[in-house]
Amino acid sequence: MSSHSHADHSAPAGDPTFTARKRSTIEVLRRVWKYLLPYKLLALATVGCAVLSLLCALTYPKLTEYIIDGIIQKDGGIQRLKWAVLAMAGAFLLRDLFNSLRIRINNHFEQNVIFDMRREVFGKLQRLPVNYFDKRSSGDLMTRVVEDINNVERVLIDGTEQGTVAILCIGGISGILFYTNPFLAAVALSPLPLLAAGALWYTLTAHRRYRRQREAASAMNALLMDDLQGIRQIKAYGRQDHEDARFADRANALRKGNLGIMRAWANYNPAMNFFAALGIVLVLWFGGQEVMADNMTTGELVGFLFYLMLFYEPVARLHGLNQMLQSARAAGERVFDILDHDIERDEARKTELSEPVKGEVIYKDVGFEYEPARPILKNISLHAKPGEMIALVGPTGAGKSTLVNLLPAFYEISSGHVTIDGQSVGDTSLASLRQHIAIVSQEPFLFNGTIRENIQYGKLDAIEDELIAAAKAANCHEFITALPEGYDARVGERGVKLSVGEKQRVSVARALLADAPLLILDEATASVDTATERLIQEALEHLMEGRTSFVIAHRLSTIRKANQILVLKNGEIIERGTHETLLEQNGLYAKLARIQNTTFIEESFEKLEE
Repeated sequence: MSSHSHADHSAPAGDPTFTARKRSTIEVLRRVWKYLLPYKLLALATVGCAVLSLLCALTYPKLTEYIIDGIIQKDGGIQRLKWAVLAMAGAFLLRDLFNSLRIRINNHFEQNVIFDMRREVFGKLQRLPVNYFDKRSSGDLMTRVVEDINNVERVLIDGTEQGTVAILCIGGISGILFYTNPFLAAVALSPLPLLAAGALWYTLTAHRRYRRQREAASAMNALLMDDLQGIRQIKAYGRQDHEDARFADRANALRKGNLGIMRAWANYNPAMNFFAALGIVLVLWFGGQEVMADNMTTGELVGFLFYLMLFYEPVARLHGLNQMLQSARAAGERVFDILDHDIERDEARKTELSEPVKGEVIYKDVGFEYEPARPILKNISLHAKPGEMIALVGPTGAGKSTLVNLLPAFYEISSGHVTIDGQSVGDTSLASLRQHIAIVSQEPFLFNGTIRENIQYGKLDAIEDELIAAAKAANCHEFITALPEGYDARVGERGVKLSVGEKQRVSVARALLADAPLLILDEATASVDTATERLIQEALEHLMEGRTSFVIAHRLSTIRKANQILVLKNGEIIERGTHETLLEQNGLYAKLARIQNTTFIEESFEKLEE
């Protein structure tokens, strides 16, 4: 999803990375229902307060009827009017007190459920395979965790409470209307078929609009995150206008998606309100005639009209809930796409590496492909003895990174097997496996926290002395203590406040603190000065000491002491041996050594192929 890899400005309509498998409304509701179960008491209390608030509101029409017919028209006296008005005020006060209590309980209920859902989705994300993230943008996943969960939660909480109360209200008031005046009740409810038809139309057509809108929101957020992370590249190449145009297209797609929803709602909601108002108009017409014919009193007609308004209020609320439900269905599909994805590995694999781990690594006839029929690695066999350094060289795309990524099982091998001390990596629990492997990447990632927190990530319970010893061995203690806040200095997002060399040394300190017997090192010192390169090399030598190390080498100077050098090309090992033996063979590595000086090995391969 790189913001710099597309020349066009089109928003990715239908981009499969933003879509999710379609699910029925029933399936979404069934899935979200389980989040209510731990909070049954809060749910019942919320609904209970809403019902009590409703019951207090239902006294209002009857009291109005009594005041008009029993007091005003019969001149019942100021005293009776005073008590009746006080009773009405008391009913309103109780209605609003119960409503206030409902809102407070509902807020606790709502936040607990959102917390649970976010924790579950985030926990699942942590356990998904690396290739899941290879195919999706961070902005899209953030949209699912933040916005989509909010949309699902709204129908979960508000839908449960408001829907339950609305249905009880409609049922109860229908009974009161038919008990009060069956003829007028039938007249009042005659527009219901029109309301039902409108609701059916909206339900059948809304999902497509909400789905498009959620995808557009994800696409915009994905580009936004991409551009924020690549802001230096955007400025360096003067591409502000280009990115502005791209963002405008994504934002415009979201605008159109929102307008599509609003346009449908602008037709649907007023139409439903009009149909509901027809019931009131018809009651005034027929009820007015009944009053003039002395078949009912003015107070009874007014009381009936108030009940009718109370009837159509929850009907309108159900229409609003229907809108919310369609939004939640589209959002729920995207959330459940994460929850339903297969985790990295079957958790039944409980085998742990035998302690102490010596670090003997064997690849035997290993093959790997990201996609069927497109092999990346072919028949890879190697044997690394404990404490040996294995260097991997080869042109870009030869499969070097893929080869080392199979060791911590970031990807599962397609054929053959990998063992550590004779134990199959494929049968070993991921926690045990990765606990014994430290990784220093070419572009070290630092979290947006302090230097202390970033180093301590290698061993969370490390004491101060261990942390400082690791920093000294990594040649970063000196520059850290020179900072005003020392180890508590914040590094900024992705370590932006530190130089490349400083970030590299902090990441080496983190790996040293982890003290793992196996090391994967994507060595890169090309973008630092000679003095910094020497400090990094010295830190790396401390790190590799006594550990089985796999080094993706970018300079020949770093691998002369390697126990084995593997030359990869097109996913196969074409040469292997020590620096001296490979020079004697006078093959590709020897040719490489003759032209390689300060350039990257990858660049030297390109020169040889020219």
